[in-house]
Amino acid sequence: MHGLSRLGSGVNSTPSTSSSSSVSPPSSPRNRRSRNNKNSIITIGGGGRDGGSRSFLRGGGFGEMKLQNLVERLGFAVISTVYRRRGVLLLAPLLYISVMLLYMGTVGFDSVVSRNGGNGDDLTRPGSLYRSPQVFEKLWPFMEAESNGSSSNLIMNVWTLKPRQSWKPCIHQTASHAELPKSNGFLIIEANGGLNQQRLSICDAVAVAGLLNATLVIPMFHFNSVWRDSSKFGDIFDEDFFIYALRNRVEIVRGLPEAVLQHFDHNISNIVNLRLKAWSSPTYYLQKVVPTIVELGAVRVAPFSNRLAHAVPPNIQGLRCLSNFEALRFSESIRMLAAKMVDRMVKNSSKSGGKYISVHLRFEEDMVAFSCCVYDGGEEEKREMDIARERSWRGKFRRRGRIIRPGANRRDGKCPLTPLEVGMMLRGMGFDNNTFIYVAAGKIYQAEKYMAPLKQMFPHLETKDTLASPEELAPFKGHSSRLAALDYTVCLHSEVFVSTQGGNFPHFLVGHRRYLYEGHAKTIKPDKRKLALLFDNPNIRWKDFKRQLQDMLRHSDVKGVETRKPSGSLYTYPMPDCMCKHADGRNDNGNTTGLS
Repeated sequence: MHGLSRLGSGVNSTPSTSSSSSVSPPSSPRNRRSRNNKNSIITIGGGGRDGGSRSFLRGGGFGEMKLQNLVERLGFAVISTVYRRRGVLLLAPLLYISVMLLYMGTVGFDSVVSRNGGNGDDLTRPGSLYRSPQVFEKLWPFMEAESNGSSSNLIMNVWTLKPRQSWKPCIHQTASHAELPKSNGFLIIEANGGLNQQRLSICDAVAVAGLLNATLVIPMFHFNSVWRDSSKFGDIFDEDFFIYALRNRVEIVRGLPEAVLQHFDHNISNIVNLRLKAWSSPTYYLQKVVPTIVELGAVRVAPFSNRLAHAVPPNIQGLRCLSNFEALRFSESIRMLAAKMVDRMVKNSSKSGGKYISVHLRFEEDMVAFSCCVYDGGEEEKREMDIARERSWRGKFRRRGRIIRPGANRRDGKCPLTPLEVGMMLRGMGFDNNTFIYVAAGKIYQAEKYMAPLKQMFPHLETKDTLASPEELAPFKGHSSRLAALDYTVCLHSEVFVSTQGGNFPHFLVGHRRYLYEGHAKTIKPDKRKLALLFDNPNIRWKDFKRQLQDMLRHSDVKGVETRKPSGSLYTYPMPDCMCKHADGRNDNGNTTGLS
């Protein structure tokens, strides 16, 4: 017996059936020839110029053939066997793979590639080496010589919101307002990863609870070996507001009722943990999970990252919108300090109308180590990166057969941008040394060395450590997700956001900014393949350097307004699922900076 579901008519919840007594289809007529027919003729080939074929008689016909040597006999035998038993061809791929594995086992692919270009890593190709310091040394005099005072106009005018392209939130048109039916049971999930991966799991869990007509228990957080944050839901998000905002859509409780706990001997581990496949469809949930939750009364899903498909019916999609953009706000302690930090950035940047740029800089030690890219630290850098990789990923990068090619990684745009490269990119785009910048980041790898040139190019640079006092930050120290929430808020209300490496942080932030600012996120998402070529050319002229980077800036403007594609995430592209297009669009270049 299946429980109630609020999926609606968008998905067929009836399981597909197939007859267990189906008969195998008949074999092909071509294969019905009797193998005992000695007079059957085998036709081989057809590759002659006349298009003809060579025919051989089985049985007695063999004696009439005049095979002159062993090679001809062997060739004939192989061709005859393959033709008669075509199944042998199926073994060819397996044989090939086996040979390759045996070959790879004899070749040393274990070492991490260094600058010498070993193991096939062609470091002579343009874009393979980190030469940004040499490029900066040549271009810095031109940066200094350019006049100041243009950045404020650039910040306000480079992005032009086109008329009749205004989008407005319309969550309440997609989320169901119907009275909640009786619950089918309790859903318990464990969110894993950092701040925004946890955010993804929470919002998807709300959607799944609505789909299953289940009661959602406030999600638990998995302690991650990389993030190392022991924070609970209420430490990061406003738990009371979360429950209140969703009260008419999904029932949410802080914990299991006593009767349910007694049923499982007060041990949550006794509750069945469902192993769901990634990106599961609504139909999968209705067929596989609803019967289980109705039967047992409660189920767990741990971990719960990426367990719901992007494409779901509008009412379930509306739950995602409501959760992410309205219900899921940060805890009071985070909101209070974040508001002060935003106000300070606005006050500091009063010369440019209170507008500032935010940069998400992913140049922490773990990010550099994971990327397997090589910078300019030599043997000391290699040793530190080897230690960091072993500490966080325990042998993953030393597995047999693992090939690491730093040059290829850089050419493919997979290397984190250094602070120096971010600074050169922004100066090339036209932002001068009067631009106010907020840098969102963890602990920068060798910060004293790598941050110096960025501060040289942009003296008005702030981080959470300079914008907030040590006393204000003390309650957040040692809690990476809470610190990330401060960064998230200051970036959310900046005039321009610069993404440098990808990941959940910029994906969620770009979508949130689109939601707040009429669908148009003023975001710089650089083409890192092109940057690799630019930064690997010490002879490049400043004029050419600027031209290419300003083209990149214009491309970012075009990408500022994008609607979700079928395979895209609603959290990055809230249009059209969470927002509706309005014909009375206006041309508004300024974002508001007040906290909502």
